[in-house]
Amino acid sequence: MMKPPSGKFPIIKICVLIFIIILYAESFKFLSSGSIFNFKPCPTNSTKPKSNDNKIQEVVPNDSLWFHDGFVYDPEECDFTNGKWVFNSSIKPLYSDTTCPYISRPYSCVNNGRVDSDYRYWEWQPEDCTLPKFNPKLALKKLQGKRLLFVGDSLQKSQWESFVCMVEWIIPEKQKSMKRGTHSVFKAKEYNATIEFYWAPMLVESNTEFFTIRDPKKQIVKVDAIMDRAKNWTGVDILVFNTYVWWMSDIKVKALWGSFANGEEGYEELDAQIAYNLGLRTWANWVDSTINPNKTSVFFTTMSPTHTRSLDWGNKDGIKCFNETKPIGKKNHWGSGSNKGMMSVVEKVVKKMKVPVTFINITQISEYRIDAHSSVYTETGGKLLTEEEKANPRNADCIHWCLPGVPDTWNQIFLTML
Repeated sequence: MMKPPSGKFPIIKICVLIFIIILYAESFKFLSSGSIFNFKPCPTNSTKPKSNDNKIQEVVPNDSLWFHDGFVYDPEECDFTNGKWVFNSSIKPLYSDTTCPYISRPYSCVNNGRVDSDYRYWEWQPEDCTLPKFNPKLALKKLQGKRLLFVGDSLQKSQWESFVCMVEWIIPEKQKSMKRGTHSVFKAKEYNATIEFYWAPMLVESNTEFFTIRDPKKQIVKVDAIMDRAKNWTGVDILVFNTYVWWMSDIKVKALWGSFANGEEGYEELDAQIAYNLGLRTWANWVDSTINPNKTSVFFTTMSPTHTRSLDWGNKDGIKCFNETKPIGKKNHWGSGSNKGMMSVVEKVVKKMKVPVTFINITQISEYRIDAHSSVYTETGGKLLTEEEKANPRNADCIHWCLPGVPDTWNQIFLTML
């Protein structure tokens, strides 16, 4: 048998080797791009976004873990919900409630008198991988020529405002605009991109959503009616939904089929979980019958926990989240403000859908953050709390979050999914 000349590699073996390398690379690229939930970054260099403002440049984190295109994603190796909050005094938020003009007053805690600042310096660290920093330049690049629409309640609104604030500061003043309303639209003109929010706290219709009726006990929900809202959600590239807290205003929900004109005689009182299921099935049917998954990606932000019962975290003398300044350290803490039954309803409805829906799972990581709510640094009835009202722990808002704050981490995770 003839041996190949020593020191020379047969040309046919070289060709085969090159072919295998190319084939492997293409397969890996496909597997990586098809993954959704968990990312593990490769140690490649990235460039910080340039600012149009010298003052803003000072707050750009000098960190090699910026979110960038060069990472490997393995869902079996990384679960973003499994981790802990670590205090990091060197964190420099991308914005503040004094630099970003788009933060609603209820979430603008510093402007509303909050003096302690530690809540802004806790960093979420997954156990099995690294969560990359939010890169505003890459976020806008991902959205170039696209529409991103958040749909839901005030917690979804704060996630939208957080996302806008995390990117808007790198855009020159003349290249951006904001229109507020039931359907709010932020435009990044240079990128031909919009980041939008549509107010639909229950997704389906209710008689309280526009606050014409303010008493939750008088709330009636049309569990089968969505088209009046949903007609505004078409033609969008990325849809992000949420709905939870408005369904929890009472043990029973007055569910109505047909017209509000039926009034008192037309509704049926249902357990919140049953009514929630009916409302979500109406939403799911609309998504399945309307959305083309080849053109539109659909996400669902899981429930944002409420911290209104201090006994949940062992503070017997406390009232709600008032004066809490540190996260809960107990691993897997789960409080009474997150209803697992409601969570399972969402999971079961989504599982039966034809259009794929990706969960932005923020519940467990937010459960620990009793320190980061608006608390008494907020407003009620359109007016800021007085000093006397701030001294009353029962006035603490333990549902909404300060900005900058926890919703920024939600968007950090969300960007990895884009």
